[in-house]
Amino acid sequence: MSDSRSPPRRPSAPTPALDALVGGPAGGPIRRALWLDGLDRRFRPHLPPSLAAHTRLANVEGGKLVFVVDAPVWGAKLRLASLELLELARSFGLDAQHLVVKTAPAPPPAPPAQRPPLPMSEHAREALRSALASLDVPPTAPKPGRRR
Repeated sequence: MSDSRSPPRRPSAPTPALDALVGGPAGGPIRRALWLDGLDRRFRPHLPPSLAAHTRLANVEGGKLVFVVDAPVWGAKLRLASLELLELARSFGLDAQHLVVKTAPAPPPAPPAQRPPLPMSEHAREALRSALASLDVPPTAPKPGRRR
């Protein structure tokens, strides 16, 4: 018998796109983005609700927690809570020494979804026809003495 082994069998079900991308060699940035999103979700319950709606964790780098707010007033409120946030980050196992707040406008809201128009009922169709028919005025005869 030979010592050669056949390559491992691939699963019969297709791999979900995100799992395939994260598992590949280019998955590093995606894994980091998912990690940051998870951290943001851990910070959010510890922020006042009004502040949490305008704040998101953008990065953790070199002992700095970087948050993005959508207006300067929220940045000021976030800076007031900086000591508690840094302590909370340390309890999560991060080496957080400084809090950085950046301001960027919130993305515009998505346009509302267009709904297809509802079909017109037969009664409404008849009412519309009669209204349009009442607008049809027979052409008037030219007045005597005037030329066209």
